[in-house]
Amino acid sequence: MNTDELKGKWTQMTGSIKAKWGKLTDDDLKQAEGNRDILIGKIQEKYGVAKEEAEKQVNEWMEKA
Repeated sequence: MNTDELKGKWTQMTGSIKAKWGKLTDDDLKQAEGNRDILIGKIQEKYGVAKEEAEKQVNEWMEKA
């Protein structure tokens, strides 16, 4: 899945995102609204991981989605 597909399927994907990153709130997901960079930032913030680790997690998730 690429970034454009993520934006297009955002509403459908929020359940999958919540399952993977349970600390993310509905407000976090609403702020991200399909923006990969904002999602990465929210993961960094909530989980205290480096940007590279958050990007890796999102990339792996997007490949499987």
